[in-house]
Amino acid sequence: MTRFDPVTYAIPVFVLLIVAEMIWARRKRPDAYEPRDTLASLAMGLGSTVAGLLTGGLVLSLAYWLYDHRVATIGWSWWAWALCFVLDDLAYYWAHRTGHRVRWFWASHVNHHSSQHYNLSTALRQTWTGFIALSFLFRLPLALAGFHPLMILTIGGFNLIYQFWIHTEAIGRFPRWFEAVMNTPSHHRVHHATNPLYLDRNYAGTFIVWDKAFGTFQRELGAQEGGGPIRYGIVRQLGSFNLGWVAFHEWIGIARDLWSAPWRHKLSYLWREPGWSHDASRDTSDTIRERWRARIAGPLE
Repeated sequence: MTRFDPVTYAIPVFVLLIVAEMIWARRKRPDAYEPRDTLASLAMGLGSTVAGLLTGGLVLSLAYWLYDHRVATIGWSWWAWALCFVLDDLAYYWAHRTGHRVRWFWASHVNHHSSQHYNLSTALRQTWTGFIALSFLFRLPLALAGFHPLMILTIGGFNLIYQFWIHTEAIGRFPRWFEAVMNTPSHHRVHHATNPLYLDRNYAGTFIVWDKAFGTFQRELGAQEGGGPIRYGIVRQLGSFNLGWVAFHEWIGIARDLWSAPWRHKLSYLWREPGWSHDASRDTSDTIRERWRARIAGPLE
């Protein structure tokens, strides 16, 4: 079987959908797109593609090495494809969750969250440093289990394609049965929000059931439920469209902390959650949420 990359064939569809959303936004949400932000997202997507071409061969070689030491041979049956998709999505959930809870991985993933706008171009705002962060390691156990590396890569492409269309405000909510199982624009808006209630929630790729199973699900609240406007981006906004800063700002932040932190705390700046500091001078998503909950609860009677 030769390598098949479904994302390559989906690119024209991505472009058409972005243009269609721009037309919609011009009439319904003029603030949904900002030209410099959109250009930054597209440039990050292009750079991510180039980075993938440069490092993809190494990742594939490692996958083949693990496949040569596989514990089983699963084959190419239809059920193998279905099972691979489900297990790959589970692996993506944990990779994505780790990308928010461990600063080393966050330094790569933060690029995707750095836009203060939420539209289809944001979906293309991808990292240039995924290989450095080693985030690909989460999916490699599938090769060791017996799934062929080309099947894993193809399935990963379809998972990525699914996640493209959920980066939009043009779609509200789907029927309850669909929202209960699948990741949707409503669920993923929560994931990209900086509102305290929504921070570090809804890590799913395709199936939202993982968040419900592992306690990280949060439903998007409407105005009638007390939900205010969603604020997108990151807790400390970039304030810049410079591509170098977009791509590397968190790695630069890690380097500065490693240089200045006491020796006993240096590794913590790599492996603790984003925002952690040894003197508690910064905020993590947990401390932001706790402070917010204390504020809305008010003084105890």
